[in-house]
Amino acid sequence: MGEARLSSKGDTVNYEMVRLIEPQIPALRRYARALMRERAAADDLVQDCLERAISRWHQRRQGDDSRAWMFTILHNLAMTRLRRASQRPIHIALDDADAANFASAARQEDGLRHRDLVNALAQLPDEQRTVLLLVTVEELSYADAAQVLGVPIGTVMSRLSRARERLAKLMAAEPRTARQSPHLRSVK
Repeated sequence: MGEARLSSKGDTVNYEMVRLIEPQIPALRRYARALMRERAAADDLVQDCLERAISRWHQRRQGDDSRAWMFTILHNLAMTRLRRASQRPIHIALDDADAANFASAARQEDGLRHRDLVNALAQLPDEQRTVLLLVTVEELSYADAAQVLGVPIGTVMSRLSRARERLAKLMAAEPRTARQSPHLRSVK
């Protein structure tokens, strides 16, 4: 008596389910709008909640409140969507985008700067390079760097100062090939 046929495919409507779900839809929509802050997203959320509630109605515990069960489904779906949305980049329509947002440094330049930095580091004396790497890359304090190297803190500070100064000069210098005079050969 609680079920009626919908179609020839064997789908049935559980009148008890409809009687419990249908009055909850306005409250579900209000809660979804408060969570999602956008009407279309809230409506999609309620639709997904209703689909899940109907398809899993048989999994509901008989003694539990169906209203709380449906709000739990809606809340969990909303939190999943919000978490995914926060992990995705923000979508901006191309017409609404500011041209400055498209500007970015050329990746080739970054690669060239990185290569120049690695080459300049290789040209530093070992004692300057190790101090520079320990303090700037590994973020050790001067005292910790001094302990690692077995030298006084003053030595660490002076080596670091010289390393930074020399590195800045090497990075500012023209590429080696441009500094050297061209080597011309005569061909007979």
